[in-house]
This record gives sequence, C-alpha cells and structure tokens, in this order.
Amino acid sequence: QVQLVESGGSLVQPGGSLRLSCKASRSISELDDMRWYRQPPGGEREWVGMIIANGNTGYAESVQGRFTISRDNAKNTMDLQMNSLKPEDTGVYYCYVQTPRSEYWGQGTQVTVSS
Repeated sequence: QVQLVESGGSLVQPGGSLRLSCKASRSISELDDMRWYRQPPGGEREWVGMIIANGNTGYAESVQGRFTISRDNAKNTMDLQMNSLKPEDTGVYYCYVQTPRSEYWGQGTQVTVSS
C-alpha cells in the first residue's frame, strides 16, 4: 500500500511559478508509473504528466514546455515545477501512483492562478 501526500498549492499570479511535491509513504524507486492529474473547477480530472523509473517524462500538450516533473527516489518524492502559470491552470492537483497490484491517489492540493 502507498499513501501519497501533496503539498505546495497556493494562490499565484498569472505568469508566476509554483512547485508542488508529492510524498510517498514508502520507497518509490521501483514504481515505474507516477503521474500528476488536475481537476479544474466544475471540470473533469485530467492528466498533466508522468515520470517513469528511468526518469523519462511525458506531458499534456496544454502544459508542455511550462511544467516539469522530477522524482527523488532517496526522498520518496515526485515534484511538479510549474512556470508561466495561466488562469486555466487553476484546479486541484493530485498525484497518482500505479503498482502491479493497485493504484493510489493523494488527497490533492489547490492551485489558484489569479490576479
């Protein structure tokens, strides 16, 4: 079983930056599929990006070039660096982990981009 806790959400102005972190309750070194999702107000949850065990990443077109996902296996964390934030980036951000037996979600952290 894996417990995930996100942190770092806040209110930020358009064009600003924010770094989110997802802390896992156990080692992530063998977890090959770690992702970020977000859910805008009144909208559906959507995929933001992912990172696999070898460090390769993939991103949704809407955040490509602005967001960067990284992982620190020693700290059991996955981070999401968000730059050039836009109002449409507003939402609750969730981290997600898939294991061979199950999948796990964090409780989410609120990001609001507004002037």
